[in-house]
Amino acid sequence: MVPMHSGWFRRWRAPAALAAGALPALAFPAPALWWFAYVALAPWMLLLRSAPTPRRAALEGWLGGAGYILAVHHWLLPSLHVFLLPVAALVGLLWIPWALLVQRLLGGSPPAGRAACALVVVPAGWLLSEVVRSWQGLGGPWGLLGASQWQVPAALRLASVGGVWLVSLLLVAVNCALVLLVAVPSARVPAVAGVAGCALLTGAVWVGSARPAEADGLRVAVVQPGPVPDGPDSAERRFAAGERLTRPLAGRDVDLVVWGESSVGEDLSARPDLARRLAALSAEVGAPLLVNVDARRADRPGIYKSAVLVGPAGPTGDRYDKMRLVPFGEYVPARTLLGWATSVGRAAGEDRMRGDAPVVMDLPGRPDVRVGPLVCFESAFPDMSRRLTLDGASLLVAQSATSTFQDSWAPDQHASLAALRAAENGRPMVHATLTGVSVVHGPSGERIGSALPTSARAAAVYEVPLARGTTLFVRFGAWPVAVAFAVLAAYCAAVGARALRRPAPAPTPPPSRTARG
Repeated sequence: MVPMHSGWFRRWRAPAALAAGALPALAFPAPALWWFAYVALAPWMLLLRSAPTPRRAALEGWLGGAGYILAVHHWLLPSLHVFLLPVAALVGLLWIPWALLVQRLLGGSPPAGRAACALVVVPAGWLLSEVVRSWQGLGGPWGLLGASQWQVPAALRLASVGGVWLVSLLLVAVNCALVLLVAVPSARVPAVAGVAGCALLTGAVWVGSARPAEADGLRVAVVQPGPVPDGPDSAERRFAAGERLTRPLAGRDVDLVVWGESSVGEDLSARPDLARRLAALSAEVGAPLLVNVDARRADRPGIYKSAVLVGPAGPTGDRYDKMRLVPFGEYVPARTLLGWATSVGRAAGEDRMRGDAPVVMDLPGRPDVRVGPLVCFESAFPDMSRRLTLDGASLLVAQSATSTFQDSWAPDQHASLAALRAAENGRPMVHATLTGVSVVHGPSGERIGSALPTSARAAAVYEVPLARGTTLFVRFGAWPVAVAFAVLAAYCAAVGARALRRPAPAPTPPPSRTARG
């Protein structure tokens, strides 16, 4: 075994931190090794606890954070190219406070009290980095650690109580306990108690939390036209492919047909011929169509991405304009400073415009159903789907397009978010894309039917169960975040008070002078 203080090990600490931070990406789709999330942070934390100084821990926390961002978002390279590196370096800074907590609380041979404190404070420090980076300007909440558990029923039940935030806290606590078990024999009692506490919390939520009360179902069709080669007429060919796949739905008694993001390339008020074609298609199928218009609006300046509901008589008037845009993909932050990104990648040449407010749409023919639309990566934001549920949505719909990243992990990662949003809100969620993966999840986060993979060009009908009531997450919001911040504030206050009570060192007497004769 190589000693931690050896010169060889010191030289390799920096790349080891970068690699250790990247490990948790294996828990996310496409690998989807969900169980790995319970141990994936341990190598990084073992490295941090052995850091000889806080400065070194901060450096390795930053490098590990950058490695995490690079690994989870590596599929952005075709769009951002080398610009992904400074983005990862910037966001990686957010893990420095967490790294300092790991080094301070887990370093050396912590007594039982400090080890027990670490099991609470270290997860709270991790959540701080997740919350701050969830700000849209820093890329949004893509790749939150708790999102790796989208296919685990017990974790989805936790999400219904405290959102993805509660799942992240539990995962970090388990990793922290594992580090204590491996590296600190004297702290095995609090470590075992911590793991038992996580298991008891999960069991109590599983037994005590109410599952959504199911109501009458809904037949929803998802239309996925598949990739369309770029060209001057690509928008028209995509529209025609959507029409062709939608027509066979006639006679199948569907209540709603959902097309993916950017499925209509012209504003319908400027192209009444397209509006008429959609209206005729709705009449033929016997159901309204929820399409997505990606175009310059005729009634105001700028390009918008909008969910538009169309019935047999044409657009119903219900329209939602996308509010949270993808950095660089749909707008360039501080374009006067960073506009050069458009020359090295696929950054947006013109900023899209933002909508003003969320919209809940009444579904024609089903007075008991209201639809809450989201567009693309808005499904990553827990607060947006919660807002729609509070406003009365009984069905959540995300219209997406990940064709730029067709052969990467991105389509699977994006589709997995629908399970979490469904479980958090106790509402079914439809994730409809142009090129896959399209999927539907029920109000407990369970998958409904089969997903449409990236290779599919198809229209599929899903029997979607509706639900009544609200989850604890909908009622109380991101309360685990408030608890985590309170824990960190209390810890900082305790450390500060201890420092104030510590007696100041006695002044050093001046050196005596010896007379020489």
